[in-house]
Amino acid sequence: MDKENCTAVTDFILLGFSDAPELRVFLFLLFLSIYGATVLGNLGMIVLIESPLVLCGFCYSMTIAPKFLASVLNEDKAISFLGCAVQFYLFCTFGVTEVILLAVMAYDRFVAICDPLLYMVTMFQNLCMELVSCCYLSGAMRSVIHLCLALQIPSYRLNVINHFLCDLPPLLSLACSDVTVSPLVLYVVATFYEIITIMVILKSYVFILIIILRMHSAEGRCKAFSTCASHLTAIAVFHGTILFIYCKFHSGNSMGIDKVTTVLRNKDVKEVLRKVEKHSVNLMIITSGSSHHS
Repeated sequence: MDKENCTAVTDFILLGFSDAPELRVFLFLLFLSIYGATVLGNLGMIVLIESPLVLCGFCYSMTIAPKFLASVLNEDKAISFLGCAVQFYLFCTFGVTEVILLAVMAYDRFVAICDPLLYMVTMFQNLCMELVSCCYLSGAMRSVIHLCLALQIPSYRLNVINHFLCDLPPLLSLACSDVTVSPLVLYVVATFYEIITIMVILKSYVFILIIILRMHSAEGRCKAFSTCASHLTAIAVFHGTILFIYCKFHSGNSMGIDKVTTVLRNKDVKEVLRKVEKHSVNLMIITSGSSHHS
C-alpha cells in the first residue's frame, strides 16, 4: 500500500445518506419525527416505570441522533477525531448494555412467571440495582476494548466514513496499517457476548414456556404469551442486527447495508421496547392471578 496516501487525521466526514441529496429535507423530517417520537415515548416510560432498559435505549438514541440529523440536513458533515471517539464509545456502551439488559429481563420474566409468589423476595430492590449496575459496567468495559482497537489505528487512507456514525467496522476499512487482528478480536468478543446472553435467554424461556403451558387459565396464558412475544421481538431485532453487522468478517461493500440496518434496528427496537415495558407493568398481576387459578 502506498504510504504517501496514509495520514493521521484530525477529523472525519460522515457521509450518511449524502448519496441522495434531493431527499435531504424529506429524510431529515422523517428521522426527526422518528427520534422525536422515540424521545417522548422513552421519557414517558422512564417517568412511569423508571425502567433501566428504556433509559439505556434513550441514551443510545441520543448518542446518534443529534449529529445524524445535523449531517442529514447540513452540507458540513465533519466530526472531530475526539468527537468520533466519544460517540463510538457511548454508542457501543449503551448498545452492549442493552443486549445484556435484554438477557436480564428474560431472567426477570422467568422468576415472575415461574415463581410469582416469591418474586418480590427473589428480585429484591438491591439485587435489581446490582444487576443493572453490572450490565452498565460490563457494557462500559467491553466498549473500552473496541475503543482501543479504534485508537490503535495510526493512519488512514481517507477521512471519509461511509456511515452516519463512528463505528469500528467502517474505521477499520479506512486503516492503512495491517488491522487483520482487529476484526478477529471484534468477532470473538461480539460472538462471546452473543452466546452468553442468548443462552441465558433460551434457558429462561424454555422454563417460561413449560410453566405457561401448565396454566389452567386461558386468559393468563394469552396475556403471558403476549408479554413474552414483545420481549422476544425486541431480542430478535436487536440480536439479529448485531449478528449481521458484528459477528461476521467485513468487506467494504457491506457498509451501505450496515448503515441501513443500523437505522432500522434503532427505529424498530425502540418501538418494540416501549411495548415490552408497557406489558411489564402488568406482568406480576397476570402471573400471580394465573398461579392462584392453578
